[in-house]
Amino acid sequence: MSLFRKLFGKKKDPSEETIPNEERGKYMPEIKLPADERFTINFKANGGKFLYCENMDEIKDSFNSILIENDWHNKKAFIIDERLEELFKGFDLKKSKKISETSYFLSTCEYLISDDGSLLISSNQIAEKKLKELPHNFIIYATTSQFVESIGEGLKGIKEKSKATIPTNITTIKHFKAAEDKDFLTYGSSAKNLYLLLLEDL
Repeated sequence: MSLFRKLFGKKKDPSEETIPNEERGKYMPEIKLPADERFTINFKANGGKFLYCENMDEIKDSFNSILIENDWHNKKAFIIDERLEELFKGFDLKKSKKISETSYFLSTCEYLISDDGSLLISSNQIAEKKLKELPHNFIIYATTSQFVESIGEGLKGIKEKSKATIPTNITTIKHFKAAEDKDFLTYGSSAKNLYLLLLEDL
């Protein structure tokens, strides 16, 4: 997925979701950007911090950089998904079941939604907790195979892969910075300081 290499070091306008082409007729539909590029643009516009990694060594280096940047190496983490403890076992993570004692939430997600740059999560990641109950700081580990176009496509994917027991508490995280001007679209939302560790797996 070399398109990520093209993206970095080059600022794009958040509204740039289609590529107009002057060579095409004015009634021809505009060319839509690929799902991963649209997600990146929308995710950054939402205030998320994005770290694209080609392999697990880069994931661990980036994770370590996040811990150093925020002085979280000796701080407690809130972790529900035990697979992450195995994945990051070299970091001697300190866990706590009391959210009030933790500095950050380490988790996975169900899907990455390209249309609005949000993350789809469920009880698989947050159990029955509400977003506002979780720590303000999130570190999310995901892979490039988790991109979907829309929330509807993500919900369909959850249903297909969870035929035995469909998870509950399905929601999206979209706001990664506090809104300066509250309006009805952001009312009740819980803004999170979110880092996305994205592993290339396609």
